[in-house]
Amino acid sequence: MLDFRIKVFESVARNLSFTKASNELYISQPAITKHIKELETEFEIKLFDRKGNRIYLTQAGQVLLAYAENILTLHNDLKFELSRLKGDNKGMLRIGASTTIAQYVIPSALSGFYERYPEIKLTLINGNTAFIEQKLLQNEIDLGIVEGKPSNADIRYVPFLDDELLVFTSAQNTKLPEVVSNKEFTKLPLVLRERGSGTLEIIEKLLKTNKIDLNQLNILMFLGSTEAIKLFIKSGSGVGIVSRFAIEQGLQNNIFRLITSPNLKFHRQFYFISPKGPEPSGVAKLFLNFLQKHYNLSL
Repeated sequence: MLDFRIKVFESVARNLSFTKASNELYISQPAITKHIKELETEFEIKLFDRKGNRIYLTQAGQVLLAYAENILTLHNDLKFELSRLKGDNKGMLRIGASTTIAQYVIPSALSGFYERYPEIKLTLINGNTAFIEQKLLQNEIDLGIVEGKPSNADIRYVPFLDDELLVFTSAQNTKLPEVVSNKEFTKLPLVLRERGSGTLEIIEKLLKTNKIDLNQLNILMFLGSTEAIKLFIKSGSGVGIVSRFAIEQGLQNNIFRLITSPNLKFHRQFYFISPKGPEPSGVAKLFLNFLQKHYNLSL
């Protein structure tokens, strides 16, 4: 059975807060303090330093955190494998997804997975690609799904789905042409995703292959989400570049219309991401297998 003190320590170390760990684990703060003191007594070394109102991991605390993360992962995998022998599928899976993927691509798959495995507790966080990669490396998620090219040597990237970024404007906006040249494209009043997003990274990369620099564009503003871009464009102003998954319905309902440029095609890949090392196992592997069938993929 898992030593609960390890779980307490991992929560305190991850949050660097006794209060947040108390709220996360639903136990009192004095109980949190008691468990940490017991660990420090057992290992005969200090795990945290306090400076003012903040706490920091000591060198020993950093070593214990690395082991605690592995212990918790192995414990979760063990519970899952043993539950399979009983004909159950129980466990927990923490997923992180880029905003576009979380909002438009995987909701139906998550719903299907829950119906198939209701005893598995799923949590999903979303943010831009850089944020999700950071959460993975900090062991705050077990598996990520991101947009943008592989860029971190500590992360395993496995192709998921192909996507295309479409240039679009409001269907009410008749001032802009339906087809533009590269030069005309640079004059379009663009509303783009923020720095750190996989969408902007792909746009910038593909423009460079056509010898167009980002600072040559007529950028009205950067916005932090695809929905914000869609709402802005829907008002009748500007031109956006977003995933086809995000505007399919808007195109069908004649809310948006496309602007095409024969020489500019914004294709990209979505990726599953996991830490370098052993391949995902247990609940994470089960989820990947489910997505493989759901999307008819070959992983």
